[in-house]
Parts: sequence; structure tokens; C-alpha cells
Amino acid sequence: MDASRLRRLLYPPVRPYKTSRLKVGDGHELYLEECGSQNGLPVITLHGGPGGGSSPAMRRFFDPERYRIILFDQRGCGNSTPHASVTANTTQDLVDDMERIRVKLGVDKWVVFGGSWGATLALAYARTHPDRCLGLVLRGVFLCTQNELDWFYKHGANVLFPDAWENLTASLSSSERDDVLKAYYDRLMENDVLLRRHDALAWSRWESALICLAGAPPETEADQMRADALARMETHYFINKGFFQRDGELLEDIDRYKHLPAVIVQGRYDVITPPKTSWSLAREWSQARLQIVGDAGHAAGEPGVVDALVRATDAFADRFV
Repeated sequence: MDASRLRRLLYPPVRPYKTSRLKVGDGHELYLEECGSQNGLPVITLHGGPGGGSSPAMRRFFDPERYRIILFDQRGCGNSTPHASVTANTTQDLVDDMERIRVKLGVDKWVVFGGSWGATLALAYARTHPDRCLGLVLRGVFLCTQNELDWFYKHGANVLFPDAWENLTASLSSSERDDVLKAYYDRLMENDVLLRRHDALAWSRWESALICLAGAPPETEADQMRADALARMETHYFINKGFFQRDGELLEDIDRYKHLPAVIVQGRYDVITPPKTSWSLAREWSQARLQIVGDAGHAAGEPGVVDALVRATDAFADRFV
């Protein structure tokens, strides 16, 4: 086999050379970490959810000898505090937080990397601050439109995964099942974490069941805390349509950022963020290259997706370093 056709793997594990915390107002304090080369190409890495939190695996999509890898936990999740708080927690707040991080770390321009909700936030940031972006690497694009939300929480994904859907809706009344998103939002705004735990886990398990072709990863005790933030944050953001003023405005406003180079990686069998959204975005973005991975779903860790993302970050390092 031609060595050039072998799939790329994640870079070896790397530990942060610095961690810090940043107060951003409204009682929120963010957890930050920097990895790789202090003098490398800056990249801001955006986790999904919202509410998913960052993970050590996210550091490994980048050559640590060439990148200054910056990760942070968005408001209300991961190691940021207060945990699972929806107060003063909107997309614009997160965009503003990214600018605070950029200024704090002394970065002029950076590559923006994100998948799923991370791609949503990456596009929202690029639309607002295109002059601070060198380029974007996106995976499983999600624009937080009504059609996308209806697909995942009303009618679409449930046709393919009726068993997982039944588990999600089992505890809901017949009237609640008419609007599953609203029903879970109402339940998850319960202030007592113990009283909302069952619903938080049910919400999280629905997404986990659909995330990759190989099936759901095993659940651990640590997942309870992550599930709480994920469920609270997702229902909070999605019931408010991502806090966007217009449905589909990230695509409508593409003229603000379409001059930036981008790579979009999309799993062919992604049922969480189906390929149509990435396809529609790439058709309007002349500087973006769309790669559809034929044997992948939504997860960032699937072999074909890893290969495409690592090749994309290597290409950006070749271009800018």
C-alpha cells in the first residue's frame, strides 16, 4: 500500500505546559490550558455540546512541535465554574470569552478548530472577528437551525434509532412527547442536581447512542457530572435557537468570513449533524474544502475523521508556520 494513503493517527498524548483561570464576569470563571510549543502557531480548540467540556484527546489533533494548542472549558462545564450554570450563558457571551482569552494570552491571530457545537461557535466567532482568524477547521457542522433541531429532537433521527428514542421519551407524558426539547428543558431547569439527574442522563444517553458507527462508549461515574452540564446547556441553548436573531444567520452572513481558508470534515453517516448542512455551507464558501468521510458518523475519534482532521491541521501548519 502507498504510505501516503495510510490513515493518519492522533499525535501522542501531550500535557499542558500551563493551566490558568480567567474571570469573565457574571460570576463565571473559565479553565484554560496551553499545550505544545509556546512559540508555535496558535490554535483555539472548541469543544462540543454546548456543555461537553474539553478533553485530553482534543490536544492530539495538532503537531505539538508546531502548534500552540489552546483549550478552554466554556461557561458552565468542564473545570469552569459555576458548574451547569445557564446564567449569562449565550453564544455571544462565549464569543466574547474567546476574545478575552486571545487578549489574555497575547495572540494576534489564530486558527479556529471546532466540531459540532464547536463548529457553530467557530463560525459565530469568525463572523464577528474575521480579522482575528487565520483559518478554520470544522467537523460535523451544526448551524443551530430549526430544521436541524427538529431532525434530532422531533422527527428524523428517531426513525433510524427508535430504540434509543424510546429510552429518551419513556419518562415523558403523552403531552410532553409533542415537544421533547421543551419537555426536557422544563425538567432540567430544576435547581436540585439530584432531582434532575435521571433526566440529564437520559438526555445525554440519546446523543451517545447516535454518536458513532461503532455504538455508544461505556458510561462511567464521571459521566454523571458531564451529563448534567451537557443536558442543561444543550436544552438552554436549543430552546433559545442558539441565541441567534435569525434562523440560519450563520450561513446568511457568510460574506463576512468566506474569504478565510477552511477545511470541513463530515462523516457520511452522521445522524446528529447530517451532511446536508456541511454541504450547503461549503457550496457558498469558495475558500473551504469539504471532505466527506465515507465510513464515519459524528464522533471526532473515528479513524477516517481523525485522518482528515490531522491532515488539515498539518496543512495549516505548513501554510502558516
